[in-house]
Amino acid sequence: MFKHLLAPLDGSTIAECTLPHLVALAHAYQTRVTLVRVLEAPETGLERQPTDPLQWTLYKAEAKAYLDEVAQRLRAEAGIETEAVLLEGQAAHRICEFALSNDVDLIVISSHGRSGLSRWNVSSVVHKIVQRANRSVMIVRAYNAGKQPLSGLRYAHLLAPLDGSQRAEYVLSAAVTLARAHEAQLMLVHVVVRPEMPRQLPLTTDDEELIEHFVARNREAATQYLEQLRDRLAYPFELHLLTSHNLTLAIHDLADEAEVDLVLLGAHGHSGRRKWPYGSVTTSFIEYGNVPLLVVQDLDPGEIETTKAEKSAAEKAGR
Repeated sequence: MFKHLLAPLDGSTIAECTLPHLVALAHAYQTRVTLVRVLEAPETGLERQPTDPLQWTLYKAEAKAYLDEVAQRLRAEAGIETEAVLLEGQAAHRICEFALSNDVDLIVISSHGRSGLSRWNVSSVVHKIVQRANRSVMIVRAYNAGKQPLSGLRYAHLLAPLDGSQRAEYVLSAAVTLARAHEAQLMLVHVVVRPEMPRQLPLTTDDEELIEHFVARNREAATQYLEQLRDRLAYPFELHLLTSHNLTLAIHDLADEAEVDLVLLGAHGHSGRRKWPYGSVTTSFIEYGNVPLLVVQDLDPGEIETTKAEKSAAEKAGR
């Protein structure tokens, strides 16, 4: 499923928290890896500062040496086919551009980099890449990442939320492959949402009976659907059928309580639109999740609508 992994690095140890996950994924999917670093000219305020040619040449040499050293470690210690690429320009733009033009299937990126940890769940550069790369992405939470050896990372508990749609099932191939490679427990979760009723008046007995009937029907349908997956997946899984007023919160709570190692999500579910790269549940996990997240994109780049900001920027650039 994944044949080419891209791992952006910026020279910081924080960004390197992705490397054990990169190795785990590369071995599971038998894929090649490209390491990329983007050099940006220094800026002060709103103006780009002139760069001393000699200083810039030294900076590039140091960055290239760093990338080559990491690539060599991946080859020697993990046996992974690895290429190192040095780019120049705006980091988010160049990484997205590289992913599109080099058939990258999955971008593995740290939530934070050399600018350090912050109160934001992902840094601004990472947010731009995740939102506009139009590729499957894995976000490793830098604030949870301790010092780990390059090889040896094993996923014990994987969580994959499903809503009964074929679009959400797009994640299953990746989930089963990874679970089988790591002999991990695969947890599938479906949340039946309790319908909201008008709150101007207290609920009547008929209202409450209607709600319970609705929930029971949906739980029955969900149970049948999830049980049918057992034969299709050919891999044992643990079933979690939840009922909640808030679908997204219920999945977040389960991920935290079950101490899962990785959440896997399709980019969209049954209500997802092509207007945006992700549906609401996936967006919530990108912005607020606490554990590593792997999002499998179900849309091709050309299927996701171009934003007005992108159109305006392209017009100003003369494209």
